[in-house]
Amino acid sequence: MSKASRLAVDSRGFTLLEVMIALAIFAMVSAAVLSASQFVLKQGAGLEERLFGAWLADNQLSELRLHPTPAPGQQRLDLRLGRRDWTLQQRIAAAHDPRLLQVEIQVSRAGSPAVVHRTLGWIRQRDE
Repeated sequence: MSKASRLAVDSRGFTLLEVMIALAIFAMVSAAVLSASQFVLKQGAGLEERLFGAWLADNQLSELRLHPTPAPGQQRLDLRLGRRDWTLQQRIAAAHDPRLLQVEIQVSRAGSPAVVHRTLGWIRQRDE
């Protein structure tokens, strides 16, 4: 076999079947990467909501500790943080220790019944 004919046989390229198999493998890998990236984005958004909820609840509990003793009962607060509207449900009740009040704060997105974060804390009675 001459050099020219050997070169022609070696450089003829991929067959249609080989190209189709390569495209199928590429499509499956692409679909898996897309699915994984969607999962990561969804988890990231949920984590961000829980983080904002924790910040709001901790800030509200700190404010209650700084101000005069609030009256026991329930209160609803509408706040804005991170270009989002939030709803805080706050319940203040007597604790087992008469020197303390128990505070439960639930944070959810405005208009959504799902609770993003729940905090339980205690504040000191100021009138003792």
